[in-house]
This record gives sequence, C-alpha cells and structure tokens, in this order.
Amino acid sequence: MNGTIVLNKISSFASSSTSTIINAINPLWRLLTFSLADDRIYPGKALCVTIEKGLISAAFGSRWFSVIKIKQVKEYPVEEGKIPQPDIFASSLSFAINEFGADGKNIILNIPKSWVIVKTVEFPSAALENLSNVVSYELDRITPFNSEDAYYDYKIIGEKEGKISLLLAASRADLINPYLEAANEKGIPVSKITFNLSVMETLLRYNNKRTEEAFLEINKNGYEGALFMNGTILNTFSGNFNTEDHQEKIRILKEQIEPLMQILKIKEKPEKLTIFLKEKDHSIKEIIKTVLPYSIKFIDETQFKVKIHNAKSYSSAAGVIEYLWPKSEGLNLLSKGNHQKTKPPFILSFILIFAIIIMWVLYIIAPLRVEKQRLNEINKQIEMRKEEVKKIESLKKDISAVIDEINLINNFKYSKHMDIDLLKNLTSILPKSAWLSRVRITETNVELEGYTTESATAILSRLEASPYFKKVEFSSPTFRDTRLKSERFNIKMEIEGLKNQPSFVPKGSSEDEEV
Repeated sequence: MNGTIVLNKISSFASSSTSTIINAINPLWRLLTFSLADDRIYPGKALCVTIEKGLISAAFGSRWFSVIKIKQVKEYPVEEGKIPQPDIFASSLSFAINEFGADGKNIILNIPKSWVIVKTVEFPSAALENLSNVVSYELDRITPFNSEDAYYDYKIIGEKEGKISLLLAASRADLINPYLEAANEKGIPVSKITFNLSVMETLLRYNNKRTEEAFLEINKNGYEGALFMNGTILNTFSGNFNTEDHQEKIRILKEQIEPLMQILKIKEKPEKLTIFLKEKDHSIKEIIKTVLPYSIKFIDETQFKVKIHNAKSYSSAAGVIEYLWPKSEGLNLLSKGNHQKTKPPFILSFILIFAIIIMWVLYIIAPLRVEKQRLNEINKQIEMRKEEVKKIESLKKDISAVIDEINLINNFKYSKHMDIDLLKNLTSILPKSAWLSRVRITETNVELEGYTTESATAILSRLEASPYFKKVEFSSPTFRDTRLKSERFNIKMEIEGLKNQPSFVPKGSSEDEEV
C-alpha cells in the first residue's frame, strides 16, 4: 500500500515537473524558431477582386507590423443582374493593378456564395494523419463534386469523442476556371480563391475579436446569410426575391434567420444580427428595425478598425483582410485541401545561438584581456622605474647601516651608567669625614675601600638611599686604624637604575607610524 502511494506521488511530481519544464521551454522555443518572414512582422500587400451580379469590385491593402490598411477601393459596373464575363473580369483586374500600383502578386478572387457549397462534416480522429487525402477521396460523397472537378478547402473546427469536425467549402471548377484562365492570359496568376461569407466572417471577427452572431447580406434581387461562431460558418442560406414588396421580403428573411437565432438562444448567446444592405434603401432598413426582434447592427453604421471608403466594396476589403491577417484562418479553395505544414525556421535560431556563444566567449575572454593589459601596464611602469628602485634600494642599505651605527652607540651609552656619574654620585653621598683609597667598578658591581673618622655603618645607609646602588653591604669586617685614628671599611654593592636602551627608528618608517 505504501509503495503504491509513493509511486503515485513520484508519478504526480514527474508529470507536474514535466509540465513546468515544457511551459518554461515553450517561450524560448518560440523565440528561437521565430521566422523573420512571420506574417506578424513581415510586410505584405494584397489585391482582392469580388465577382457579383452587376458589379466587379476591387480593393488593395497592405500590412506593416500587423497593422492592416485598405489603401484603395474601386468598383467596375457591368450589366445589371448578371455575373461579369471572364474577359471583363480579367480586364478589370488588369486595370485595378495599374490604377492601384500593385505588383500583380497576392491576387485574391472572391466568388459569390451561390457558387459555393458550405458544409460541416465529421471524420474519425484517425483520419488526421492523412486528412487531405481523406477529404479528397470522400468529396464526391459529401458534395455533388469530385476532387478533380472542384475547388475546395477545409479547416478543423473541433474534435470530440474520437471524431473531428471540419468546415468544408467546395465549388465547381468549370465555373471558376474561365476566370483563372482569363487572368493568366493577362499574366496575372490568382493566389487564392475565397467566397463572400468567409471574408465577411473574417471582417467581423477582425473588428470584434469574436463572432457569435447571425449575418445577412441583402441586395436588390436576393439574399445570403449564415451563422458565424468564432471562425466557423454554420447554417448558410441564400435565395432570390420574387416580390418587390418590402414587407414580404422581411417575412422571407425572418423565416431564414429564426433557426439561427434559436441556435444562439440554446447556446445562451445574445441574439445579434449583422446586416449588409447592398442597396441604400432607407425604407427597408426602417422596416427591418421594426419587424425583426433582434439586436441588429448594419455594416454601413459600424465603425471598423480598418477604414473602408466605399460601402458596396466591403467584400473586397474583407478579402484583403482575410489574406493579410495572420489569425484569419480563411479558406483557400485553390489549394484543394493541400495544407503544407511549414517547418519552424532555424536560421534565426542559429543566429541567436551563435550570438549567445560569441557573447559567452567574450564574457570569458574579456576579463582575461583586461587583466593582461593591466599586467602589461604594470610591467611597463616597473621597467620605467627600475633605475629609481635601484637608487632607493641603495639608499635603504645606507640608511640601514647608519641605523646600525646609531643603535651601537646607543647601546654603549645606555647599557650601563657612566663611571664618572657613579663617582660623582659617590662624592656627593660620602661625608667629609670619609675618604676612599680604592674604587673598583665593574659591569654590575662597585667595590669601595676607604677610611672614615665616623662610624662606617652610617655610610651604608647613605649608599642605600642612592638611586644608583642596591644591596649595599660590607665585604669584610671594619677595623680601627690607630695610626690614622680612623675606621677602615670595605663595601660592595650592585649598580641599579640602568636606563632602557632606545632603538633608533628613522622618521617616516612603518615602525614610526605604528608608534
């Protein structure tokens, strides 16, 4: 039981440690594998051309450090109520490139929603390993087209319970090919094919960061719409009006929109509806506000992050944003579901690692070089002062010799009392009635022989009181000399009160400083 608990603790610690290490390494790995051509910092330009009934619209924009600008927008009217022919499309595209000053690269073709089938499909999670081939193989089952006769793309929108959900969009190739061929004849290759609902979803998400709302586009003869849920296009619908009565048009639209609002209500989301009126008809706008019981927002009344100059060309401007915005996750039908995984670029990694190694080497070598330079400078200063040092050493030797002589003299002077001082002291101590016949002075003792007419004992007390002598005593018994009528004495004593010998220290030396 205890072993199981220990194993569980070790396993828990290992998993938490692994998670911590991964969280710490991930930012560094993202930095080392960051591409200098990343869309977040790399400048880009794009031109989007939208095909719709009675109109070709074009928009040209740029990106600089993630800031997107729509520089120019242009409309080219065609026969009312009809889709433009491929040759007219190619001519308008060529004219837009020249007028905008574009370089003919990154051309986007935005096709009507009526040309596109949009579906949400599911596959087993095992299909992830070869998803492009699976979608290609299953396309004729999911849509009326096969992979050879269609332009299509997909993106993963979720994974749950062993299944993955895809958003799939497909269009007939024979509808699009004439436009691609006409553009190629002008020397203008198309880089991307998208459709109206996809770019409008991107535009709203770019402006609001999240999209959880229904979208409706209304023109003179028809409508199209969908439910946008954070990058996913759900429940698309489109149709034509068979009446000119605005009330009847609103009734038809309400029938189409109500199922979308029910989905938002079930998901406990606000019932929001964004409407794009292609025709500036104020009467239908007022009826919509009155009849539809939702939170309604009109595109032409919306303040966008990107300034768009012409209300009819929102689709083209949105197509530019979808191409230039790194987070758009837009579909490209031209890719036919071939999603090439970009390998992390290691050029920047190598540059950063090389720079780190260089800095580390400099960090190690620089102090050594500095110290070496300091050492060379010190050696240079030593060489410059070598003669002065020799002179100083010679002077030190002379000074040392003089000090030795001084100390020798002091030693002689202070090691013992001068004999003359001792004799002088004796002369002052002895009474006038006493005289000396012999005085013997050694290093430590003094011996006296003499006579006194008084008592010799009195002389001992006088000598004891002297600061020069100690341990004064008779060296032999005193006796009376009758001839001289005096008492003869022999006294010995030790010399005391020797001065301490001072040591000579030259001024300015370290010893003098310590004192």
